[in-house]
Amino acid sequence: MTRLARGDRLALGALLMVLAGCSTTTGPDAVIMAGSWGGDHAVLDITATSASIEFDCAHGTLPVPLTLTRGTFDVTGDFVQEHGGPIRSDETVDRQPARYSGTVSGNAMTLQVRLTATGQDLGTYTLRRGVSGRVFKCL
Repeated sequence: MTRLARGDRLALGALLMVLAGCSTTTGPDAVIMAGSWGGDHAVLDITATSASIEFDCAHGTLPVPLTLTRGTFDVTGDFVQEHGGPIRSDETVDRQPARYSGTVSGNAMTLQVRLTATGQDLGTYTLRRGVSGRVFKCL
């Protein structure tokens, strides 16, 4: 068996650390780290199996794990438009299919939300991992 010199072992260790670091955020099929990602007008809470998001006067669900391929993600979910005032017991929820896509680089995420039926762009949000975010609910 060949023994590596100390310098070679250190170089190999550094390379393995770089590769491991890349696979958690930018490698193919890497899962986005669980936790809260917040910014102006949106807060995304990610678990190992799904995610939920709160917007100003709206919310949504992403019922699958959020995985990255070369730093990008693209998943379907739903979007629910809310309104001010009380909610009637016989009221129908305005739930629509939506596409959530974007990029992740370190602790920064750019998220775009679009209704799938109409193609309506609901906005692009800049989120940061560990930031509480600012959302204003309808009154």
